[in-house]
Amino acid sequence: MAHDAVAECAVIGAPNEARGEIVEAHVVLSPGHSPSDALVTLLQDHVKASIAPFKYPRSVVFAKELPKTETGKIQRFRLKG
Repeated sequence: MAHDAVAECAVIGAPNEARGEIVEAHVVLSPGHSPSDALVTLLQDHVKASIAPFKYPRSVVFAKELPKTETGKIQRFRLKG
C-alpha cells in the first residue's frame, strides 16, 4: 500500500508445488498505472526493501477491484481459487 502505483491490495497464501504455499498479492492500481512485468518486479523490490526479503509476494495479480462485504471489508477467501 505504500507504493504510489498501488491504490488497494490484499495478500493471501496461494498453493505452490515447490514451496507448499507462497505469498500472493492482489493489487488494484492507482490511476495512471498499468499492469506489466516491470511493475511486478518494481513492487516486489519495494516490499523487499521496506519489509523483509523473505516476505515479498512471489505472485502479483492485478485486479480492477477487490471483493468486499457491504461494510467494506476485503473478502480474501474469494481471492483464492
